[in-house]
Amino acid sequence: MDLIVGGGVVGLSVAWRLARAGQAVTVIDPAPASGASHAAAGMLAPVSEVAYTEEPLLRLGLAALERWPAFAAELEADSGLSVDYRAHGTLDVAFGADDLAALEELAAFMDKLGLPVERLTGRECRRLEPMLSPSVRGGVLAGGDAWVDPRRVTAALLAALEAMAVPLVRRRATGLLDGAVRLADGEVLTGERVVLAAGAWSGELADVPVRPVKGQIMRLRSPYPLLGRCVRGMVHGSPVYLVPRGDGEVVVGATQEELGFDTRVTAGGLYELLRDARELVPGVTELELGDVVAGLRPCTPDNVPLIGPYRRGLALATGHHRGGVLLAPLTPALLEGEEPELAALCSPQRF
Repeated sequence: MDLIVGGGVVGLSVAWRLARAGQAVTVIDPAPASGASHAAAGMLAPVSEVAYTEEPLLRLGLAALERWPAFAAELEADSGLSVDYRAHGTLDVAFGADDLAALEELAAFMDKLGLPVERLTGRECRRLEPMLSPSVRGGVLAGGDAWVDPRRVTAALLAALEAMAVPLVRRRATGLLDGAVRLADGEVLTGERVVLAAGAWSGELADVPVRPVKGQIMRLRSPYPLLGRCVRGMVHGSPVYLVPRGDGEVVVGATQEELGFDTRVTAGGLYELLRDARELVPGVTELELGDVVAGLRPCTPDNVPLIGPYRRGLALATGHHRGGVLLAPLTPALLEGEEPELAALCSPQRF
């Protein structure tokens, strides 16, 4: 029996894959699918999100992206629910001259890594996305990127686990023992292995270097499709992204704030998001405000997740930072020892 502590997209994906393989599992979470997974935009964008110092994350992201079509198809078959998986790419655009120069430097870095991207003029960007501002100076198209609706993904995972009669313990874990979990009411659940997938709260349960990073996000409703693909941009040095949904919703995000476990939605945070999004896509100000939420990303010192054995009776699947949804199909495989070169990048023993 594996005890999965954490019911976000990572913990639920691990539980689903293990149960599918015939392993007995139990998920422990007082409010599954309500944390960072609920707030996430769902971009599957390892190419457009590449950073100069995070090449290990790029390797992990590309491997995970390859697994997403099969993961989505199998999950939809098991659950009977759509996860709104779309693979139409990401358009990264620049608003001002300085932003364009930074984007061109990033495109040169992408070329050096051999990533498939296409440089576009401002006019070419607007041909792809007519709702873009005339002030957009240029862009880079990462045609292989994709996106998904994380709320649909977690709903499908919960439905698939229910169909397989996987127990879900809706109580809070307060301590981890060798192959056992102590609950808030004092009960102790025992198994052969505990998998800690508690996201930003992982450091509260074990001595692991995971800290919360706050992200505020808003969802807007549109009566018509506003965008055909994900749009990311730099506006006067500030990053912003817009992710369209099949039902007309547009997700705008996200702030990055080192404020501990603060999950307040603030006027300032939302103002900055809407201000920058409006510079790229002026029409967003005409949309209905659907939802605002703040989530806590689980971050490690090097931004690479912790996946694998940690100590006797305990394995980790946490610290995914911005990549929890993207890495959901890959994490169970790495946890079970598949793809050893990638698994070594995520080894908890590096700390």
